Amino acid sequence: MKLKNHSVIILLILSVWVGCISPPDDFPTVPDIRFNDMEFVQAPGADSLIVTINFRDAEGDLGLNARDLSPPFNELNYLTDEQGNYITYSNRPEDAPSFNNRDWVIFPLINNVEIQDTLWVSENEDYYNIFVKFFIKRGGSYTEFNWSDPPYFTTFNGRFPRMLEEERTRAIEGQIRYSMLSLGWNSIFRTDTIRLELQVQDRALNRSNVVSSPDFTLSQIAR
Repeated sequence: MKLKNHSVIILLILSVWVGCISPPDDFPTVPDIRFNDMEFVQAPGADSLIVTINFRDAEGDLGLNARDLSPPFNELNYLTDEQGNYITYSNRPEDAPSFNNRDWVIFPLINNVEIQDTLWVSENEDYYNIFVKFFIKRGGSYTEFNWSDPPYFTTFNGRFPRMLEEERTRAIEGQIRYSMLSLGWNSIFRTDTIRLELQVQDRALNRSNVVSSPDFTLSQIAR
């Protein structure tokens, strides 16, 4: 899934602070998060929209490393026909989408074998462990700005690394600083009032509560 589409280039950068403590009674099995801060940093290249959240988790099973690609953490699902064959672009059914970087993959590597074709895929949400939604406020109502729609065909969902390398259970708390880089922030949102919603997910696939940022414009949170 490519993250470069039209005038938007996305890069996700994470910094994580973790504190490990003796498990208190009120630390949840399902991750608990709280909104902390938002900032917009402009640079000669891509600009950064940075959100910081606080988290607590009783087991410490937060985070995915680069090698965590086996199910249920695989990035893509390859769609098949009734006979179990992969659906290629040249033999796509009438209801298949036209070519785009979200729904089709060229020469994918499956079980360490490169498939010399273009295959129809669907995104596996469990590949990610942090989820971000954007909303624009107009006339007092919020409308979701869906990055997966044309012309962008992308996502700001991402991964943060494992908090603890060892597998033993340990309560943790800390902060995740999630930086989203793009050339298109100002051209897309301009003076719009925006709100973000965020969730995280642990390796047991427990989704946290949803937290919302305050309403903001890019100029209001510029640093």
